[in-house]
Amino acid sequence: MAATSELIVIVVTILGLGVAAQVIADRLRVPSVMFLILAGIAVGPEGLGVITPAVFGDGLPAIVGLSVAIIVFEGAFHLNFERLREAPRETFRLVTIGAVISLIGTATVVRFALDASWSVAFLIGSLLIATGPTVITPIMNVVPVRNRVATTLETEGVVNDVTAAILAFVMFEFVLLETQGFPTLIREFGMRLGGGILVGSVVAGIVWYLLRHVSLSVENAPQNARLIVLVASLVMYGIAEIVAPEAGIAAVATGGFTLGNAEIPYRGDIERFKGDITLLVISFVFITLASLLSLRDILSLGIGGVVVVIVVAGVIRPALVILCTVGDRLTFDERLYISAIGPRGIIPASVATLFALELQSQNPQAATMLVGTVFLVIVSTVVFEGGLARHIAQALDVIPMRTLIIGGGRVGQALTERLEERDEEVLIIDNDDQTVETLRADGFSVRHGDGTQQEVLESAGANNARVVAAATGTDDVNLLVAQLAKNTFGVERVVARVNQPGNIDAFEDLDIEPISTGMSVAWSMDNVIERPAISRWMTELGRTGDVQEIEVTNVAIVGETISELMAELPEDCHLALLSRDETNQLPHPEDTIERGDHLTFIGRTEAVRQAIDHCTG
Repeated sequence: MAATSELIVIVVTILGLGVAAQVIADRLRVPSVMFLILAGIAVGPEGLGVITPAVFGDGLPAIVGLSVAIIVFEGAFHLNFERLREAPRETFRLVTIGAVISLIGTATVVRFALDASWSVAFLIGSLLIATGPTVITPIMNVVPVRNRVATTLETEGVVNDVTAAILAFVMFEFVLLETQGFPTLIREFGMRLGGGILVGSVVAGIVWYLLRHVSLSVENAPQNARLIVLVASLVMYGIAEIVAPEAGIAAVATGGFTLGNAEIPYRGDIERFKGDITLLVISFVFITLASLLSLRDILSLGIGGVVVVIVVAGVIRPALVILCTVGDRLTFDERLYISAIGPRGIIPASVATLFALELQSQNPQAATMLVGTVFLVIVSTVVFEGGLARHIAQALDVIPMRTLIIGGGRVGQALTERLEERDEEVLIIDNDDQTVETLRADGFSVRHGDGTQQEVLESAGANNARVVAAATGTDDVNLLVAQLAKNTFGVERVVARVNQPGNIDAFEDLDIEPISTGMSVAWSMDNVIERPAISRWMTELGRTGDVQEIEVTNVAIVGETISELMAELPEDCHLALLSRDETNQLPHPEDTIERGDHLTFIGRTEAVRQAIDHCTG
């Protein structure tokens, strides 16, 4: 009875600390993982002694394994296949060549800095390949970088979690314990990876069929769908673990990615439900494992441990990222940011702890070095890279001035398509589950939420938004959204759809640019009637050409005349309008360019983009 009471106290304490860490992290806009680790250390045996993980007994590995399965499944579920196309070569190189560089580089520095055996060094190196969605996703939630950067980091995290888990187990079994020869390592790795992929694919296919073709009851269909997906993640993990140890991670990653990119009903309900479950699971695992951490293990590493952290995070990580991301899909600053964000997560922590428990009786020195090194790297990278992620992004200027569109209906979707054709960073916010599901399936960046709530706009990046467009079918909603964007977040340009002409004055009084639905249709019809050639040309413009207005920010062209500027631009691009001090004029050859001028270019799409790059530096 006493053991039961102790277990209840521990579980309640862990979950309470987890929720508190999440609330504090949201307030400070930093990843919660940092607070979870610190909380675990504080209440563990070497802290206040409130949590004694030994109460879980032999069941701890199974509990941690199932928890990790839910975490990895949820991370893979959110990987959108369309977004992967934004930097496919770079991402592929990171999870292949980058993983090899990380393994060899980390093993080498551990071998010489800590005087470890090569077997222990490679075991630690295999574990520290992983970054993981448990630390990357929270960072991306509070640092709204470009989609291609976020997707690259998230994909690397999910894939390398699988690689690290399987490779570490194979390395542990075949190198450290020397149960079989080293030549079998590659074969066993391939078998576990292949087995996990097969199990995950089959179970995901069965779940897809159930959700799409089997009646789940009308009233409780969303709830049943959520439960089916949750149980499926545990089933695929369990079956794969029976087939081959550590194949479960590959199974849940495969199953999560497959279902996440399939057309399934109630996607919004499933995502929110699994998100909440995952937060609780992450809290439990991180706090529990951190409470197992012995400060003596870390201090025993001495200066060698510091050297390992500095080389792994400050030399190996930047080197492999810069090498693997060569190309024109990512800017140099974005590559630097990716190299600076490589915090280690739940896979190294959980697997290292379980290995150490098994090694303790056979090789206590190796167990101490394994746990101490892995947790030192985890704590250091999470605290510094996670805590400074936003500041690093701001210093490197990789947070885009994105456009937020509130309302994912026909107007919002059409506007998004036009903006994305010009490579604008666009995020749609909508509070309708079905609309969000449809938009996400069509490849749009969309977030579920009420755009009239300040915290929703803030989490979507309104503080750094260039434009906010309120495009819902309700004027009251559009007015409230526009007011928040203008007055609370100081967005420079706020436009709003106005459905009732009588409401236009209310928007104009608040310095919001109103777009009357009725007048827009009337203008378009008038153009077709009175100016058919221009109307047809404007309709065709989006296919082969573009019209763009930009502000001159490149000091190199300030002081040039219009004729000098035009001589530097592509032939298929023309300067149509010069705007200065809110007045518009046709450009004359002798006019001089001033900083802050607004120039409107018209022409072939690629030529217009080249002109924009030239004038904005």
